[in-house]
Amino acid sequence: MVKWISATHLAVRWLRRSQNASVLAVCDAMTGSCLERHQETSEAWLTMQDSEAWFSRDRSRLFLTLPVKQGGQGDFQHISMIIKKLRSDQNEVRHLTSGDWEVTRIVAYDESNQIIYFLSTEDSPQRRHLYSVSTLGLFPRRCLTCGLRQDCTFFDADVSPDSQRAVLRCKGPGVPSVLLLHFDDVTSYFVLEDNLPLRSALEIRQGIQSKTKKISHDLFDFSESFLYGLLLMLDSPPGGQGVSDDFQLGFDWLLASTEQVIVARVDGRGSGFRGQRLRHQIHQKLGTVDVQDQLAALASLEKLLYVDRTRIGIYGQGYGGYVALEMLKATAVDGSIHCAAVQAPIVDWSMYASAFSERYLGSPSTDYQVYQASQVLPSLRSQPRGGLLLAHGTADANVHFQHSAELIKHLIQIGANYTMQIYPDEGHFLSLASQLQLTQSLIGYFKGCLLDSPPSLRRQQDED
Repeated sequence: MVKWISATHLAVRWLRRSQNASVLAVCDAMTGSCLERHQETSEAWLTMQDSEAWFSRDRSRLFLTLPVKQGGQGDFQHISMIIKKLRSDQNEVRHLTSGDWEVTRIVAYDESNQIIYFLSTEDSPQRRHLYSVSTLGLFPRRCLTCGLRQDCTFFDADVSPDSQRAVLRCKGPGVPSVLLLHFDDVTSYFVLEDNLPLRSALEIRQGIQSKTKKISHDLFDFSESFLYGLLLMLDSPPGGQGVSDDFQLGFDWLLASTEQVIVARVDGRGSGFRGQRLRHQIHQKLGTVDVQDQLAALASLEKLLYVDRTRIGIYGQGYGGYVALEMLKATAVDGSIHCAAVQAPIVDWSMYASAFSERYLGSPSTDYQVYQASQVLPSLRSQPRGGLLLAHGTADANVHFQHSAELIKHLIQIGANYTMQIYPDEGHFLSLASQLQLTQSLIGYFKGCLLDSPPSLRRQQDED
């Protein structure tokens, strides 16, 4: 992180390669001299190291997000105010926020009124609201967007230079919109963009409605009289979040809204925004506890009376593709997963970006056994009954095509049936035309896998 904090000074954060220690310093651009302002360490790895540090004009006060212990619940990211003492080398640290929730970003600092504006999960881990907190007294705070609109619970924001208003990007659960909010009256707002064409299109198609941890449709009756296929999505990275109020329109939402398919997402150990303890559970354990939580969730979903246990599919991209392949290994005996699609899957962490791999697994030279234990291919001995769909761009600089090449080589050796879709000269994020083609392929693949038996079955008749 590098940030100009005045015309002559900038803030710089140095991070150790192991990513478990960092130093924040203020540097004079004219002389090149730097003064250390804060050190941070972790037994696992540090988070939010790319977040901005905020300074008062005289640089005596520093505001940043730090992990703060919340009793027996572990550490959560909160706003800390670090005050530089004139006659001492020690700094005074005050925590402006606290609780079993996390501050996701400091948006602005209004020094004239001594107010910090920030986004947090205080209302719910699945939501993001804009809050303000005073840097004086008992640090009172208030939510500026809670209850603003029923279909807006996941916000991003930018505050104006005079700290009088904010541009709010409502990102869900309803159709995204952009609002202008004046802080002197937070009960009203001005709509800058309402995405009316998309909103109208979804209303005409009787589109899906997003609820926390559930995607429902008015045309479906989830009762034990019907059996539905189940698709488990594995598309969030470590420290990420799959279950949220963030609006999304992907192939899975189309399957949920137009086909008789249940779509599920699960945030288990290693996911973010619920404290450091949960996030750090995967330290040097990629492919173990994270996979176990997805399998446990899948086993729980299979017990639902309206889920067809013979029609279970999974999809993963990048790290999610790695988890999907590990799940196939773990369920090889019972064959509970009928089909799987993986896009740009990671198969060997020693071939992946060192900044990512070493954050979670350590150095390959000193933690060689950890890397060996996390490999997918050595013990991948079978395929799902419905086959495997593999997609990858040849110019992917995030997950190199070598990962898919090694996977294909292994699949041939074990005699597995697979379908490969190659996107020449495409990167990790496909072009619009390629993405549309892949979306159509995924929809067709999972329709064939999850809708290959009558969608409506009477359990009692079947038993008779």
